[in-house]
Amino acid sequence: MRASVTQRKFWDSNLAMCFKNLPIEFDESGKMTLRGDGAAFDLSRRPRTIGPKPLSDAQIKTLLAKNGYIRDVDFDPVTRVAGALAFHAVADLKERKVLTTNSMATLFRGYEVIMVGRDPRDAIFITSRACGVCGGVHSVTACLALEMAMGLVPPPLGVIVRNLLLEIEFNYDHPLHLFLLAGPDYSRAIVEQTNPEVWEQAKSYRAPGRQWHGYETVGAIMEDLNPLTGKLYLEALHMTRVAREAYVVLGGKYPHPQTIVPGGVSTTVSLQTFNEFYLRLQKFFDYSKKCIAIWDDLTEFFYTANPLYKEVGTRPKNLVDCGIWDDPESYDSTYVNCDRWGERRWSTPGAIVDGELVTTRLTALNTGMEEFVDRSYYETWNNQRFPNDPLGNPLSPFHAWNKETKPKPTGQNWKEKYSWSCSPRWDRQTTEAGAYARLWIIAAAKKLRPNPFLEPTGTSLKMKLPKAVLPEREVEWKIPETWNAFERNRGRAYCIALNAMAAMNDWLKGLDLLKQGKTEVSTPFEIPKKGTQIGAGFWGAGRGWLTHHLVLEKGHVANYQIITPSTINASPRDPWDNPGAYEEAVLNTPLLETFDDPAKFKGVDILRTIRSFDPCMPCTTHIYAGNRVISREVNTCACGADDEHEHSQAGATAR
Repeated sequence: MRASVTQRKFWDSNLAMCFKNLPIEFDESGKMTLRGDGAAFDLSRRPRTIGPKPLSDAQIKTLLAKNGYIRDVDFDPVTRVAGALAFHAVADLKERKVLTTNSMATLFRGYEVIMVGRDPRDAIFITSRACGVCGGVHSVTACLALEMAMGLVPPPLGVIVRNLLLEIEFNYDHPLHLFLLAGPDYSRAIVEQTNPEVWEQAKSYRAPGRQWHGYETVGAIMEDLNPLTGKLYLEALHMTRVAREAYVVLGGKYPHPQTIVPGGVSTTVSLQTFNEFYLRLQKFFDYSKKCIAIWDDLTEFFYTANPLYKEVGTRPKNLVDCGIWDDPESYDSTYVNCDRWGERRWSTPGAIVDGELVTTRLTALNTGMEEFVDRSYYETWNNQRFPNDPLGNPLSPFHAWNKETKPKPTGQNWKEKYSWSCSPRWDRQTTEAGAYARLWIIAAAKKLRPNPFLEPTGTSLKMKLPKAVLPEREVEWKIPETWNAFERNRGRAYCIALNAMAAMNDWLKGLDLLKQGKTEVSTPFEIPKKGTQIGAGFWGAGRGWLTHHLVLEKGHVANYQIITPSTINASPRDPWDNPGAYEEAVLNTPLLETFDDPAKFKGVDILRTIRSFDPCMPCTTHIYAGNRVISREVNTCACGADDEHEHSQAGATAR
């Protein structure tokens, strides 16, 4: 059937040569077709990529023979949950550059295996345990997958409440990262120790944003970033509590909420609970103004102190995000209409490749994402149960609906398998996930519904923050020229404002629904007992992209697959030996730390890079450097900002 003019306009705005590497092309109606036969998805053709290439083992051995400054630098663990992530690097401390990198997820948790054979409703409660910090996102994503599989549509207020819960949940995550996890790396305690010349400049560098944050100098900001005692550290702890209280007012419990259900929520919502939620939400109006000013000033100061800081954590501008926060008038849970309801979200879905927006279609994001296990502790699978999605678009054998989780632990080998993480790739390119991807895609896509608070311009996102104690302020996040560790942190500060303003839009809509008497928050349902159904939850976490793919058979889960932002970012190398996002970013990082003796090297620039993706180390960090081990004993999420205890360890290894 020939596409209508309206259809053609819709699809034309979404193609932009979407895939460079996958053998998929589009017709004028937007339907995807496979070029050639099924063998087109094989791995023999090397994809076109733009990332850095690590040195080979042979090249490193040659350099090592000539240069005594080449050292193993290992961080074990580096993790969001204790023990989950370690990082191996080889660095040339004389040339101050990193030669090769390996990111290792060191823990198998097995939620995908646990889910097989269960009642699908269990997914909401089991998968939320994947993270104690952001379990609410897994609950909602599981619900979205179930709703798609069952054809279930929540009432408008149910959609609004789910949006509000996640908008406020993210305003727990971001202060935690900016001031308890990443923040101490920019504190006086760390900067004075690792780069005393930078600290000397900071003491007299006048802060441009002092009207909003109250600090005369960047040095004063650094003082209050000190862990445990700094005012910004303690204030962030308080604001995480405010966000949790707001979540509990509507959701009843956190973490691991019990009120998220297929078809909406099971909580009781009233004007009183909405008003109690707002009392806490409005505290983020001023707090976001302050955070933005702080991270703007910190970022620009470091760029001024040494322009090479722009290269710390840099990697290609490849980002993906599913979007989040549904329009209650558009969301119908179906895959057939997901491109349309996806684009109506407050956070637009999309893929950025080499700095350019190439699609905003959920179907293209879904089709383009594959998972590989060549460097992971899993067996490959041979079955391609679903060659097409529900619209008939071709699916790779490596797509989540076709993937099987088959753990197979082996010894660690940098040339072969070294991680429990898979290697997700979109269009067979290394991408990254992050809250900041939302800013970029919203800004570039210009698809937001009319609203009083958020305005994308094509190159920026303007946000109007209402008056509270501080006056009204319009802030503008601009698509950065360079993508690096500092811009990730700056972006998260702006995301506090994005979350708050998206929540304001949804709060006003919910208030209107309550006043109209439209108080239903859930739709009754029954689990189908016959046949096969598939579904996908396209959503997001505090760290970005999150999807759940499920297959139901005769009322039970036959397959369940989860792709988290940490899986994307911490992934090992892929079948073509291209590094993952952490690995790329560290590989590009210059070592700007001040040291005369390589034995005193602490690796702060590598740590800043890894932490800019928002990992967490709540217990102990070890840095192995040749025959020394630097042990940072951490009792909080200061992540290595405590006093360091160094001791010798003869023959320390990367493991």
